Amino acid sequence: MSDLLKKAISLGWGLTIVSKEKIEGIVDELVRRGELAPSESKQLVERLIDKGAEEQDRFKELINEQVRSVMQGMGLATVKEVEELKGRVAELENKLAENGQS
Repeated sequence: MSDLLKKAISLGWGLTIVSKEKIEGIVDELVRRGELAPSESKQLVERLIDKGAEEQDRFKELINEQVRSVMQGMGLATVKEVEELKGRVAELENKLAENGQS
């Protein structure tokens, strides 16, 4: 199993793809079965939604880290590096143009 998949599972990735309506349905079922007090249901829904949002952010960061790692491994330039090179080329072109006119 890939490291990324292991991390996603350990983060409880399932919560990141569950909708608010689905969470509310599950919590309502817990209330109906008497496993949760109605007064606690709203708090639980809010906590689960917040937890899901946090996990989604962490999962996105893991994906970004993996993409950066793959790009570095392939030797691809970053946007910043390309922009720096464009600036250097422009400077050299200007110097050549100035030397050609003198």
